Amino acid sequence: LPKIFSATGSIFVYATTEPSEALLLGGNTFSLHQGRVTQFGPTIEVFAKPQNLITAQTLSDPPLNILPVTKLNNTMLYKSHVEIPVLGPLPQLPDDDYTIAFRPHHLYLRRPSDSAIAVKAKVVVTEITGSESYVHVDVAGVRWVLLARGIHNIDLGTTIEIFMEPRTFYVFDKRGSVVVTPATFHWEAKEN
Repeated sequence: LPKIFSATGSIFVYATTEPSEALLLGGNTFSLHQGRVTQFGPTIEVFAKPQNLITAQTLSDPPLNILPVTKLNNTMLYKSHVEIPVLGPLPQLPDDDYTIAFRPHHLYLRRPSDSAIAVKAKVVVTEITGSESYVHVDVAGVRWVLLARGIHNIDLGTTIEIFMEPRTFYVFDKRGSVVVTPATFHWEAKEN
């Protein structure tokens, strides 16, 4: 379809509420929220480098995982239940309130690298769709979705250890503007 559109030399406007359709068609995309454009640009750039939390959430399906945190010295804390060490570009951020966000395929059932952060989570529901599993979890009162390859039928109510990878984090300030993207992380973690 994108090749057909390109070959005609015409401009097509296609409206969708499905992020996957926007990514499939490519071209330029603008994200709307409450009647206002939140970002405009090449589709893959808007997806990979959202300028704000609203745009990141709009283009994430399954939903973006978010965690409100307070940066204090060398840690980021969520209600003293989740502690995230300050790595990569995060030490340069002033102490303040932030929102950490990451996509469901960047939450893991096994430690992906030495820099991965372990978190205890309670399984709320597991969806198996073909060869992938969506594991919905509760982390200290916050709901996240983990997308894993393979069939993982985990009993409801089970407490499991899951892993976050800091180099996949988007960090947004109190106004919702992006201050760190995965592209900002210029350090290498040893893969497991």
